[in-house]
Amino acid sequence: MSEQTPIAPWYRQPWFWFLTIFPLAAIIWCTVMITVAMNLEDTMVTDDYSKQGRGINFEIARDQKATDMGLEAELSFSGRHVALTLEADQEAANFDYLILNLFHPTLSKHDRTLQFRSIGNGKYEGQLLEDIDGRWYFDLRGPDNQWRLKGEAWLPSDSLSIQAKGTDQE
Repeated sequence: MSEQTPIAPWYRQPWFWFLTIFPLAAIIWCTVMITVAMNLEDTMVTDDYSKQGRGINFEIARDQKATDMGLEAELSFSGRHVALTLEADQEAANFDYLILNLFHPTLSKHDRTLQFRSIGNGKYEGQLLEDIDGRWYFDLRGPDNQWRLKGEAWLPSDSLSIQAKGTDQE
């Protein structure tokens, strides 16, 4: 190189861009990920694992109670109107009201609670406030919360049959 050869400015040097492109990409990517993490909710994460662990035995006992009672339910959907028929083996399945919790698999803000009122002979009716669509987990409970029927369904559906599933503990 002679003194007469012009030197390109720093931004036209290929080695400068080769050495800075990867750190700049990492900084930009990190900024994007931090922004996304700060703006999204982590609704599926819980911070009280021990309390949930202790509650598992209570949940199993309620499932077993539903099996012992021989509970079977039939849900019928007609638009937003929901009819429920509840039958039991050993005793009458007449309660003042029943509660149906519908849980969205991933978004807790879409969870719904529906209260059924008794219309006699183990028949109940309730009203949804808005249409539901897709896959849902459900949990049907009595007023005293001593038993529950649970499962999974694709809604809307014409009818849904639920049976108590006992636990095989020996």
